[in-house]
Amino acid sequence: MSSSVKPLQLKVIVVLTFLTSYLPSRTPKPISLVERCWCRSTLNTVPQRSIRELKFLHTPNCPFQVIAKLKNNREVCINPETKWLQQYLKNAINKVKKSRRRNNKKN
Repeated sequence: MSSSVKPLQLKVIVVLTFLTSYLPSRTPKPISLVERCWCRSTLNTVPQRSIRELKFLHTPNCPFQVIAKLKNNREVCINPETKWLQQYLKNAINKVKKSRRRNNKKN
């Protein structure tokens, strides 16, 4: 009986064979998929009160992209030229500059 395969060993071999043949490969995505732009179209009007989070993406092959995550968990692309967004960015930049000036004065 030592030369025969035990049922438990057979099960292990079958499971390992299944796992190695059906697991997705870990190969990297082609460059064309990695570097494609998130925003193919943008919205000019998005109610500010419905926005939970803003993400800013700047990639070499795409224009500046602004992605808003809404309170209903949808993600939409906002036109970066929208006036309220331009004002928001100016305010954020000014806030960072003021913070840096304060930190430089303390040091």
